[in-house]
Amino acid sequence: MISKIKKILKKKNKSKIICLTSYSKNIAEAIDPYADIILVGDSLGSVLYNYSTTRKVTLNQMIEHSKSARLGIKNSLMVVDMPYKTYSNKRIALKNAKRIMKETKCDAVKIEGGSSIIKIVEHLIKNKIPLMGHLGILPQTVRGKFKFKGKKIKERNQIFKDAKLLQDKGVFSIVLECVETTLAKQITKSLEIPTIGIGSSQNCDGQVLVIDDLIGLNETKTKFVKKFGRIKNNISQAVRNFKKEVLSKKYPTKKYSYN
Repeated sequence: MISKIKKILKKKNKSKIICLTSYSKNIAEAIDPYADIILVGDSLGSVLYNYSTTRKVTLNQMIEHSKSARLGIKNSLMVVDMPYKTYSNKRIALKNAKRIMKETKCDAVKIEGGSSIIKIVEHLIKNKIPLMGHLGILPQTVRGKFKFKGKKIKERNQIFKDAKLLQDKGVFSIVLECVETTLAKQITKSLEIPTIGIGSSQNCDGQVLVIDDLIGLNETKTKFVKKFGRIKNNISQAVRNFKKEVLSKKYPTKKYSYN
């Protein structure tokens, strides 16, 4: 039987990879038939908890949301973000990665960074932790306003070098967040492993979006976000209908009561 990671690798240059976030069973269940990868992202900090930064997300929060999402995932590859400071050195990184894998039954974990964390990447891979990389904007370490990456030559060279380095050390794919279009294309063509873009053009091997943004539950106006649904409107309409029927005593009828 081909592993889920091998299936993702085989899509390189053949078929676009669909990656979406989920933080709960119900959402995971709804998107599982259509996604190749479901990411339990530390984006849950801003999406669910209204944190100003993902650095406030704890390991326990990631694990509990991942355990919920796992219940709804049957087919997709499940990846869990390792939150801020949970991979600050090799020993801590391995301990926390093992805990995440064991308690959530996920298929892989994701960490942010390139050459600055390469020893940690090496250590995790050596200890058989399946790893997804993340380059470009790094939400766990960015300060101030988010700006796309790859405009300056020095920055372009470093991101390209980091991508090759992560591949050489054994990550199975790399998220490219808000990487300039031509750089994203150059990296994708140069690597043997898939790139998953978010705000990094269609040149990547796949795309990821935060599910709450995609379905219109968030009001975000981020440049790369396209709303493919307006679920907030549906929720409002359902609640209006509920209120109307309760006030007019049309609900609950005998059909919805125990007699």
